Amino acid sequence: MDKFLDVIKAIIYGIVEGVTEWLPVSSTGHLILVEALLPFKNVSEGFFDMFDVVIQLGAILAVVILFWKKIWPFQLPAGQVDPEPGLMGYVKRDKIILWIKIMVACVPAAVIGVLFDDVFDALFYNPTCIALALIVFGVAFIAVENWNKGRKAKVRRLDDITYKTALIIGVFQLIAAIFPGTSRSGATIVGALLIGVSRTVAAEFTFFLAIPVMFGASLLKVLKFGFAFTAMEVVLLLIGTVVAFAVSVFIVRFLMGFIKKHNFKVFGWYRILLGVIVLLFGFLTQG
Repeated sequence: MDKFLDVIKAIIYGIVEGVTEWLPVSSTGHLILVEALLPFKNVSEGFFDMFDVVIQLGAILAVVILFWKKIWPFQLPAGQVDPEPGLMGYVKRDKIILWIKIMVACVPAAVIGVLFDDVFDALFYNPTCIALALIVFGVAFIAVENWNKGRKAKVRRLDDITYKTALIIGVFQLIAAIFPGTSRSGATIVGALLIGVSRTVAAEFTFFLAIPVMFGASLLKVLKFGFAFTAMEVVLLLIGTVVAFAVSVFIVRFLMGFIKKHNFKVFGWYRILLGVIVLLFGFLTQG
């Protein structure tokens, strides 16, 4: 019975991950609540810390599939069936440049994250800090949207993102790497909006930025945990990853449609509400 319940929990975790990874509402804030309410029973110590990161691979795959044509740099010219003799394929220069910009944006969080990940977790991975990060960036979303009202975005296409813009967005991503509950997508979107990037471009660049970031984070967690999985743990990982993928496909499509007609204020108010709930949860569990 416990094993069956763990499977149900893995499905719930996958749903939560798929929804909260892409919406700027903090997957960490949600997962800390879900973990407290629905802990796994038949897993080894440290499994969940690895599980809730590795199932992000399903979310990554959703982005790769949905935006394949925008990110895959090897494509044949229109109307050409086979590549030219001697070529592996047709290299799209703009896609290569986009990936260089993505890697530039990854540098701040990658360097600091690898060096101090355990330190940040020890200092800030607790309900109080997560709640404060949720509330602060919730207020930031509302303030930035109010400030942006009536202003025209300077960056309206992915190609218009400069290396400097990419690096600034990467610095905002670093904030999320330091403070759990900030939301990686939330931090990068706020940063992008502040420097004049349109909502659509900010969201797309955030999605693409997640591919190397989340893959690297998943790999680090697996290496720290080791590869001594039980059969049940493998099943839970696969279920969580598949569910996160399926839900992410829907959520990414929803978000891209939503921001064409609406701003991010609703997510700001939701973050503030969730932050208050997490604060109350932390207070009650400590008491």
